[in-house]
Amino acid sequence: MASAKVETVATKANKAATEKRKQKKLLDDKVTLLKNATAISNHFVPIPLLLTVLICSGFLSILSYRDFFSTGKVILGPMDEAMLTFTKSMQWFDNTNGWKSSQGGFSAVQAITTDENDMGGFFIRKVAGAVALSFHMQKLVPLLVQGSNTHWGKGHFNPILLTSAICNLVIAGFYFCNRKDLKAGGAHEMAFIIIVILTVEAFVVINYVISSYLNAKHTFPHEKPPPGKNANSLVSRIAARTVAIVSGMTTILAGRDFFFPGQILPFPPHDDIYLEWTGAFIHSPPPYTQESEEHGLEAPLHTGERFISRLMALYVLLICFQKFVSSLVITVGRDGCGVVKSRLFWRYQTIGNLLVLVCFRVFGPSALTASFDVRWHLMCIGYEAFILGLYGFTS
Repeated sequence: MASAKVETVATKANKAATEKRKQKKLLDDKVTLLKNATAISNHFVPIPLLLTVLICSGFLSILSYRDFFSTGKVILGPMDEAMLTFTKSMQWFDNTNGWKSSQGGFSAVQAITTDENDMGGFFIRKVAGAVALSFHMQKLVPLLVQGSNTHWGKGHFNPILLTSAICNLVIAGFYFCNRKDLKAGGAHEMAFIIIVILTVEAFVVINYVISSYLNAKHTFPHEKPPPGKNANSLVSRIAARTVAIVSGMTTILAGRDFFFPGQILPFPPHDDIYLEWTGAFIHSPPPYTQESEEHGLEAPLHTGERFISRLMALYVLLICFQKFVSSLVITVGRDGCGVVKSRLFWRYQTIGNLLVLVCFRVFGPSALTASFDVRWHLMCIGYEAFILGLYGFTS
């Protein structure tokens, strides 16, 4: 009897130990699942933010893609046609020859500039499409094609999203400030849609960036910065110097085109020829000059050309602003994540530079017939694209 009681007690102890092991395993499994879920949520961009950027920037990217590859093509009905008519972007679109038509593409670029074909105005619209496309794709593509070393929880996306949101509000403000001219030209409906899209996307992005910034402080431990760097070091001094020189000069020229269109600067060579080729003397003749006497009375009839020229300059200014942030503001940081943040900028800024480079290269012969040499522009833009690509796509 005693041996039977001992066996019963031992059996109960074994059962209790087995139950404890099962409970412990269940708790460990739950903790592991919770940790994995937390890690996944910290890695991937939140779905509502992704959908918002996909819809808003996707829509604007389609418009920019049209402006770059098929200038003047109506894709969104009467509102879109009214905007293209206001900016006078439809004169290069011709689809009368079927698939052999130029349809506003690069095949419509002619080697000789004349007053009739207005290759300078065509160039402005192509560059506007290129810089707008690169700006909107810079927001969208990093979220869609997320790398394994870019984590939402670490705040890797915060600089590129925050600067893009600020730029969105600036572009929306530009459209709003020109609402009278847009309404007079019948393009106010399309402008209103663009303003709403830019504003909604900006506020959604800012909300998620703030929440990511607040949560990032307590989520990940600090790591050592890369060898030879400290927390306050620039990610790349070579990239910083290149951007300071090339984008610095670009900022001066684009700032003139936006704030003082038609004003001749003393230091860039053949600046007056550039302004004449692009039609700035027609839509924005400088006061008290011969151009003002010739085109001053007809300038109000060219508000659409002035608008698209200033919009192109604004996009260039905003992209240069983001280049300055990525190269001169972002530092390595105590956890070394500044390298990842800068590379997110540089990869897509390289692609944007290449798009603009294509425009300058294709319009080079046409500009040369107007005595405007673009070889220096090609070298500067190409060199900056090479440096940004070198540090953006290599580890």
